[in-house]
Amino acid sequence: MDNDATMTNTAHDLLAQAKTRFDLTEAADQASLYALAEAILSRPGLTPTDLQTIARQPDTPLEFKIAAKLVDSRRYLQTLQQPLRLAIVFAMWGEQNRLHPKSTANPHGEDSLRTKLDQLAWATHGTPIDWTLYAVDDGCPHGSGQIAAAIAAGHPLGQRVRVLFLADALPTASGPLANLPSANDSRKGGAILYGCQVALQDGADAVIYTDADNSVHLGQIGLLLRPYRQDNVRVVLGNRKHPDAVLVKQEGRWGIGIKVLRHMQRMVGAAIFDLGIRDTQAAFKLYQGDILAQIIARPTVYDFSFDTDWLAAVIARGEPVAQVPFAFIDSAAESASITQGPMTTWETLLMGLVKAVRQRGLPHNEAMARVLDEEIHSSHDLDLLINHLPPELAQASDAQLGDPALMSPAGLQAWIRQRKAEAATENRHDPL
Repeated sequence: MDNDATMTNTAHDLLAQAKTRFDLTEAADQASLYALAEAILSRPGLTPTDLQTIARQPDTPLEFKIAAKLVDSRRYLQTLQQPLRLAIVFAMWGEQNRLHPKSTANPHGEDSLRTKLDQLAWATHGTPIDWTLYAVDDGCPHGSGQIAAAIAAGHPLGQRVRVLFLADALPTASGPLANLPSANDSRKGGAILYGCQVALQDGADAVIYTDADNSVHLGQIGLLLRPYRQDNVRVVLGNRKHPDAVLVKQEGRWGIGIKVLRHMQRMVGAAIFDLGIRDTQAAFKLYQGDILAQIIARPTVYDFSFDTDWLAAVIARGEPVAQVPFAFIDSAAESASITQGPMTTWETLLMGLVKAVRQRGLPHNEAMARVLDEEIHSSHDLDLLINHLPPELAQASDAQLGDPALMSPAGLQAWIRQRKAEAATENRHDPL
């Protein structure tokens, strides 16, 4: 019997009990995942290489794949000996449903704050990590901050939560938030920045930011901390596009024109994407305190495009980055991109990227940037593109997107104007 067969037989009962689905709203699924992770941890014969090999198999149950990431993280965290003050930051806007548990009246509830506290407690117990969770209300009209504060007050680990309100810090004449008039002018980026600012003032050695939902299990923080501690890399990025990542995402919500948007994005952001950074928006990144303080000192944007602005700042400084695969399950039902419209998000990402590369002085395709300036004036312009695809991009692979030789900025501009003209004609013929 070869080694792979022996290893698979050793894990056979664990694979047999693993679930093929994982529901972010179900407390029972969270409990089952911990039980599986603990069962794997109790079998030291299943090495990291073994787990990686099993997780790569297409028929391996989803729960086992996620548990393998948790086990890898936990095993590393157990090796740490030096103290570490870690901050975990997330922004809240319209999170009133996901903060509460699932119920008949609240079908998309994730009990997300309690879940995050439990995840961090599980990952770090018995380690020298001192952590604090920073939950930042981004001017939520539904009282996300007040809800989070009430939940924290009733939780045994509530003292590890700092609930912040971006509105309390604005307006200000100085500091990173000086150009943000009010919380109403922030779109996530302002809240994340404020949470990071307070975390650094509190003495955090490193900051991880994530999302308010349960899409990223925080038991995986060891995956980010490994290159930070072992290799002294000050910026570590989670990567959902790596072959060893675990990704459950509804890509079908995009039309075929997503290739056009990515082609434009990668031309403008060539300095980022040419480094092999494909997953710029992953809400699972670590920044060491000193480099983070430099990045946020002069932010370019306060919206959803802050990720690429911060990456542009990192690259402009010549700072090396590491990327790690992790598990991510899309929490789509209550996501901001669904609430506000996916093209509104894409408009923000594209125009914010243009601002960032210009402001940070990164080399970029300025002709493509000018096309965006001239042609994309609102999310409605992108709505005209998302269900259409020029023939030049029809057969393009993901790796080819961003190459001007495939379709030039001038070619794209001509195609966009053609789409606008066709849409105008369609509207005249069908006024309703």
